[in-house]
Amino acid sequence: MVSINKVYQTVLAVANKEQRGYITPQEFNLFADQAQMDIFEQYFYDLNQVRRIPGNSTNTADHDDILEEKISIFHKSDVNTAISYSSDEVLMNQFTDYYKILSVRVKYTNFADFVEAEKLSSNELTKYLSSPLAKPTFDRPVYTIYNSGQYSTRANSTVRLKFYPGFSGSTASAKIDYINKPPKPNWTYIAVNEKPLYNSNAADHMDFTLHASEQKKLVIKILQLAGITIKDYNVTQFANQEEVKTIQQQKS
Repeated sequence: MVSINKVYQTVLAVANKEQRGYITPQEFNLFADQAQMDIFEQYFYDLNQVRRIPGNSTNTADHDDILEEKISIFHKSDVNTAISYSSDEVLMNQFTDYYKILSVRVKYTNFADFVEAEKLSSNELTKYLSSPLAKPTFDRPVYTIYNSGQYSTRANSTVRLKFYPGFSGSTASAKIDYINKPPKPNWTYIAVNEKPLYNSNAADHMDFTLHASEQKKLVIKILQLAGITIKDYNVTQFANQEEVKTIQQQKS
């Protein structure tokens, strides 16, 4: 984890060496959440790119391992949930921290073990269901993901897993491995002489949950966002220069 107070104090020191009023705690917390999510979502893009780049297998493996280590912090395994036997579905929105599904196993009534279900797109599912040889069975189940409701974002969508074959009115359960979203960071404080004083004992205090090596990236990204808000080109320029340096160091 990364201390939110260390990041906050560094951001303030760079953004304004004399005054603390340029970036309020409320603004910082908004920037912090955006910066953390930007870095978190970049992991998956970078991992995909690393695995597609031909070349030195050792370097590729090293970068792959580093990214996997950073992502593993958010890995939740064998999360149990009931499957609705009336609809053969699991409602993913019950997991408020859900971000990306890794694997799904299901247990049918009268079967002793959980069986891994294969994920299919809606187009693939149609082909499977119409094929006598590829049709899903209790030993070889499949599932598809869909959003119900007219929503534009995952946060507001009703994300469902639909299983085939169905459960014929019997009870069933699933074990899901997934990547959870990092919780929102929150720099908490009390006001002393109209100035915010850090309070790590607040109930809603939350450090960054990213890998400890991401502290510098967090500072840079927050400064980029803050520079735009306070209309200070020097802050934005400094953050951009530091970002370039960091990228060059990672590639060297």
